[in-house]
Amino acid sequence: MSGNSLEKLGTLRISSLDEEEEDEVQVDDDGDEDDEEDNDDEEQVPVTLGFVKKPKNRWSLLRQLFPSKAGDVPAWLDPINLPSGRSCVCDFCGEPLQFLLQVYAPLFEKESTFHRTLFVFMCRSMSCLLKDQHEQWKHQPEKASRSVKVFRCQLARSNPFYSSEPPRNDGTDKPSGIGAALCNWCGTWKGDKVCSSCRRARYCLEKHQSMHWRSGHKIDCQQLSIPPESSDSSPVASKTLWPQYEIINEDECEFDTEMSEDNEYANALVSGSRTDDTVKSLLDNFEADGDRKSWASFQERVGRAPGQVLRYCRSASAKPLWPMLSGRPSRTDIHKCSSCGSIRVFEFQILPQLLYYFGVKNDVDSLDWATIVVYTCEDSCGGSVAYKEEFAWIQLASQSSTM
Repeated sequence: MSGNSLEKLGTLRISSLDEEEEDEVQVDDDGDEDDEEDNDDEEQVPVTLGFVKKPKNRWSLLRQLFPSKAGDVPAWLDPINLPSGRSCVCDFCGEPLQFLLQVYAPLFEKESTFHRTLFVFMCRSMSCLLKDQHEQWKHQPEKASRSVKVFRCQLARSNPFYSSEPPRNDGTDKPSGIGAALCNWCGTWKGDKVCSSCRRARYCLEKHQSMHWRSGHKIDCQQLSIPPESSDSSPVASKTLWPQYEIINEDECEFDTEMSEDNEYANALVSGSRTDDTVKSLLDNFEADGDRKSWASFQERVGRAPGQVLRYCRSASAKPLWPMLSGRPSRTDIHKCSSCGSIRVFEFQILPQLLYYFGVKNDVDSLDWATIVVYTCEDSCGGSVAYKEEFAWIQLASQSSTM
């Protein structure tokens, strides 16, 4: 099998680790090497679409089953060596970043990437996301501040945390040992701070300790009723996490016109504020013909499966499906891997439909985006750092504040 076939096999895979496919990815050798812009007329490469659904079982999204999931808390791949310090917070407001989604995407051409998951976190503040627009254009990534952060973690088949055998999807599999103790408030980041009274509850920040105390830990603490530390069983006190979904993958080719009526995801409910009404209002605001054409093309293709929240394609010629012509990055705008210096390539993009499933309101102060595009190290390099930060490019519905 070719390398591209192996990559396609790994994308958004929920089934057995030893399951194989024989589909070949078509590569377009005529793609533009300099810019991300001129891709409207190029040959389309196979794309995997991600859809969300409520998990059938409480155990189906545990980390030992290598899930792709959105909302709630991450299922950390390496459960011990988590991101820490500045990596965990919004660089603008200092609030801890909230878990958005994770994609299980192993690459089988390298032994070191047998397990591979990409994690996306973001600040809930739209104000911070607007500031992020200015920062992503900086060509000095070490000086850029971000409100959206992506982390890549990968493991060999033989590793300290999981069996080398494929998991049994019946809830009986157990990881090798527990993970790091997580914050009892957000359930996301490592709980380095301990409650001085009960010595059991842990927190990533003093602010989360205060919020937990006010929300009821004051009583629990006095009764010493907090359960023992464990990243897999500790309760999460916060009520502001996004609801949890499993991400299910489907090939985009399954959504041809003649097949769409039979596909359970083709007519999935999506927010009316992000379909017809949004299309009309945005088209009225687009003065440039390029933006109007790009948006129409985007809507036509996404409209084949309106419930999709994610588009994945790690092919050599793959490029994002941009909602607008303006605000697209050039090759030089995509920062090289800070670990090995390799170029970063497009891997997947997140669509605004996810906000509907998360119940995010459609008003001027609420979180919103046109697309979030994730670029990852072409070599998927390893090293001593368990979670390597990758690069996200944000395109908002209006780019006027960024140009």
